[in-house]
Amino acid sequence: MENNAELIAQCEKKAQQWLTPDFDEKTREEVKAMLDDPDKTNLIESFYKDLEFGTGGLRGIMGAGSNRMNIYTVGMATQGFANYLKKNFKDRKEISVVVCHDCRNNSRLYAETVANIFSANGIKAYLFDDLRPTPECSFAIRYLKAQGGVNVTASHNPREYNGYKAYWEDGAQVLAPHDKGIIDEVNKCNIEDVKFEGNKDLIQIIGEDIDEPYLRKIRTISIDRDVIRRQHDLKIVYTPLHGAGRVIIPRSLAYWGFDNVYCVPEQMIKDGNFPTVDRPNPEFAEALTLGLNLAKKIDADILMASDPDADRIGMACKNDKGEWQLINGNQTALIFLWYIITNREAKGLMKPTDFIVKTIVTTEVIKKIADKHHIEMRDVYTGFKWIAREIYLSEGKQQYIGGGEESYGFLAEDFVRDKDSVSACSLLAEICAYAKDKGKTLYDILMDIYMEYGFSKEFTVNVERPGKAGADEIQQMMKDFRANPPKELGGSKIVLWKDYQSLEATDIEGKKTKLDMPEASNVLQWFCDDDTKVSVRPSGTEPKIKFYIEVKDTMKSPADYVECDKRGAAKIEAIKKSLGLDK
Repeated sequence: MENNAELIAQCEKKAQQWLTPDFDEKTREEVKAMLDDPDKTNLIESFYKDLEFGTGGLRGIMGAGSNRMNIYTVGMATQGFANYLKKNFKDRKEISVVVCHDCRNNSRLYAETVANIFSANGIKAYLFDDLRPTPECSFAIRYLKAQGGVNVTASHNPREYNGYKAYWEDGAQVLAPHDKGIIDEVNKCNIEDVKFEGNKDLIQIIGEDIDEPYLRKIRTISIDRDVIRRQHDLKIVYTPLHGAGRVIIPRSLAYWGFDNVYCVPEQMIKDGNFPTVDRPNPEFAEALTLGLNLAKKIDADILMASDPDADRIGMACKNDKGEWQLINGNQTALIFLWYIITNREAKGLMKPTDFIVKTIVTTEVIKKIADKHHIEMRDVYTGFKWIAREIYLSEGKQQYIGGGEESYGFLAEDFVRDKDSVSACSLLAEICAYAKDKGKTLYDILMDIYMEYGFSKEFTVNVERPGKAGADEIQQMMKDFRANPPKELGGSKIVLWKDYQSLEATDIEGKKTKLDMPEASNVLQWFCDDDTKVSVRPSGTEPKIKFYIEVKDTMKSPADYVECDKRGAAKIEAIKKSLGLDK
């Protein structure tokens, strides 16, 4: 990279522009140090491109430079968003937005910068008084009838990252045509266009006045309050991983009637350095170590965790041997949707117009549950905004009752339009209470589902390729898969190929059919004759390409689980080998 004289020259030219008085002294010093450093790697990574404002907003490593998260890249994004809002809502007397943030370093600074810029553009900014969960930002937009919102968060990314999510008036992350419209406006902005000087009269601090109605609404999704009354002393361990769930999730659990909640004390401290974990991601067992230690110590019934912006939920429970076991994202969505469907039916709450949603990479066992219960299930792209879109499209016609994705996101309600760990933690506690009421555990419930609907094992391979070279390599991998699609996976014959870029499905006979999706997306899926499914997509938020593998088996009793799991793991390894991912 250092030998690429042309690229270095381009980056140096761009960096020189960051030495002008438009930028603060600290930023100028940081840029000057990069220019003076004989090793140009940091300079290139910071300036080889502009941090892209994509359909999900911004996400990147914090620092100086056009390809980094800082008040200037945040500023240009916000100015572009403000310009678009003023164009789109030009007939409105007042335009307003909600501004929210998580626990990350600089999150408050970026949120205040965002509020200042909106207010400087004549847009009212409702700014939360402190960190709040992502779903509460979505709720607040709808509750306050705002036209948009910004949440400063990098979700579960490593500590050096931060991000910026843009929301529309329905409380969902922006979709077409507004996503492209905002991107166009952001791309037009230069630093000199940004109005940084805020108008205090147009900034309103919000907090408890949103918390209370949000918690009240969440309580309405409870299906069986009787089991909670009987099992109110269920032993719950909860950790917010230093993030935005630390206050509101224990409050929600108490509001539902659970009075035996133990919070992991070391992780209740708000800290963007995440001192107790390597990565603040409930997908990783390491992040739940302290929670598991406490769960074992007090012999808890359930361990639950939320990620830093409290939109995703992680959990662990005891298996039939009394050993603690993590529940993965696919199992999480499976358990939630099974419970919602079966218990709404049992209570006579189900209507013919009810529907559920999952993403295309999430386990197909959910489809089996939906089919058996004659519930409409919709498949959407990865990203919760697509689930939100289905809710929006069906508003007033059909009732959304739940939707989830394999990456630990679930939404049990329609008054929020993003994944919600606050409601998910409360509903999870109810499911555990329901199980305990029947002399079972959460693990037993999962076994029951597998025995009735078939065993499924899922595994995601993340191939990380950072920087410019990495981005190029990922694109090439997708091109190669399209040019030479695999014929088999781990010895299983592929019988259906789906390409969401061309929106075409091709079967083993060569017959092509159109895929009914709202737009094209860079995703490939392969389906085998034994129900094996593999999905491939570059991440939209991180420098990686993801392979989602799902294999099936039959379980006749809980005793079969271990063998099914072993066979599933061996099959996954064989598939990885087929795709050259075993190295």
